[in-house]
Amino acid sequence: MASAHDRAVLQAIFNPTTPFGDIPGLNQEEELIDDGALGDLDRAISLSGGARRTACQALVQRGLLHRLECRGDEARADFEKAAALGSEFARQQAVALNPYAALCNKMLSEVINKLRNPEVSQML
Repeated sequence: MASAHDRAVLQAIFNPTTPFGDIPGLNQEEELIDDGALGDLDRAISLSGGARRTACQALVQRGLLHRLECRGDEARADFEKAAALGSEFARQQAVALNPYAALCNKMLSEVINKLRNPEVSQML
């Protein structure tokens, strides 16, 4: 069964001339995650035994939800597990959320820029 938000989104799709402010249930300030999405993903991971494609997809989705809720550590943990199961997208997300990798990438970028433009680095 569709949630009120889902029905509102469908209303907006099938009646595009309706202004967004007039669609009940479609409020930008509503909580992003509802209907027990995290619980459903937890169950999918549990039923799959934490292995194979189903677990990988559920871990990626759960990681994205955690990221939307600004829970970076939980998101990174899910992305790392999904990456171990073969998800390239999850690997990229895990690297992006790793503070050490971000610092290393920043320093490497600065070194490469200095090598490419030595005259600019001497001016600083």
